[in-house]
Amino acid sequence: MKEQIIETSLKQFLAEGIRSITMQKLASALGVSTKTMYKYFADKEELLEECLKVHYGGTDEKIRLMLNEEPNPVAFLCSLYARSMELDFGTNHLFYHDLNYYYPDLQDKTIRKYTHSAGKIMWAAIEQGIADGYFLPHLKPPVMLEVLSVLYTSVTRNDTYKKFNLEPHELAGHTIDIYLRGVCTEKGLKIIAQINKLPK
Repeated sequence: MKEQIIETSLKQFLAEGIRSITMQKLASALGVSTKTMYKYFADKEELLEECLKVHYGGTDEKIRLMLNEEPNPVAFLCSLYARSMELDFGTNHLFYHDLNYYYPDLQDKTIRKYTHSAGKIMWAAIEQGIADGYFLPHLKPPVMLEVLSVLYTSVTRNDTYKKFNLEPHELAGHTIDIYLRGVCTEKGLKIIAQINKLPK
């Protein structure tokens, strides 16, 4: 029953967001009483944490597969952030909006636990990109990763840019894309130019 509650609740969160979902609403979707819900979970946040464990559980493997699809380090990073933007602003926008704005600490806690290899994969990709001449030679991978994280957080977790009424891809074009171009050599910029020519 616990696994069924988690599975159904995650589907509900993804479809309708987190803030509007109550334990009573989840109980109705499952055809059980709220008493049954509280038998397994103390509150909605505890249930949400279990749902996030399932949701983020395969992230490391997904990133490894992405690297296999895009072995070039520049193409890999561009693809990674493009897909992340699709998640945050795509069909499940309400879910990620609520998660970013109302449960950032819980999200960070879960991501740290279940994506521990992701940072290492990205670090290795940056090192490879430097060695292969795609990224500027003086770059420090941990600093670059931190800058990308800060930029991405500024785009997805606050309303700093809301007044400009930009579409997500436009916002990325003014922030993350600019930084990625700035850390590339001429060789790396050619890869970005090739990506931009691909049909959307």
